[in-house]
Amino acid sequence: MMKILNIEMIHDINCSWCPIGYNNIQTAIKNLGIEVDFKFLPSELNPKMSEKSETIARYFKRQFQWDDGRLVDYQKSLVKTALTAGITIDFSKRTNYYNTRKAHTLMHWAERFNKQKELNEGLIKAYFEQGLDISNTEILLNIAEKVGLNRLLTFSALSTTELAQELDKKIKRRQTFKIQSIPAFVVNGGSLISGSQSVTFFEKTLSEFIGKSVTNLKTAV
Repeated sequence: MMKILNIEMIHDINCSWCPIGYNNIQTAIKNLGIEVDFKFLPSELNPKMSEKSETIARYFKRQFQWDDGRLVDYQKSLVKTALTAGITIDFSKRTNYYNTRKAHTLMHWAERFNKQKELNEGLIKAYFEQGLDISNTEILLNIAEKVGLNRLLTFSALSTTELAQELDKKIKRRQTFKIQSIPAFVVNGGSLISGSQSVTFFEKTLSEFIGKSVTNLKTAV
């Protein structure tokens, strides 16, 4: 089947709304029965975060002056929304935000092997369900190995200058879209869909893009 849409998801592994948006758009793609070239662009929410990480409670208190009660209410609402999208978030385990540079580097590496979606799903499970440290090299290598990436090759790749430079090029490209929040989805190289929209919304919007793509193909022929 011809891939009539190219979609790049702008995301961060720390982002609570990104797996919700990911699952919803993947469900829409499946419901529409279309083939999509689906890739990822990195957007670090906290690029200056140290390797020591930061508790989610401390982050919200520092960044937004939220007290514990407001945070708990937000998390309860988020958990319910995530469940409707088929995502489990366990805040008894997921207590910290981590530096995600290394995880994004791994995602970039996985693109070479057409393993980005599988790796993203592995990272979602490891972080949101199990609360694992997704800045830890050994944990990342375990996830990579589970999706079929060679552990030794991946370990070597993560420390190369070449891979770091390639990731920086992706970051610069993502910055050209001037997005205000994530997730966001770049369709066919230019059009932007913002937010963790519903399955219905994605179905409707992608159908419109499909119509345009088919028309362009007919015109080209």
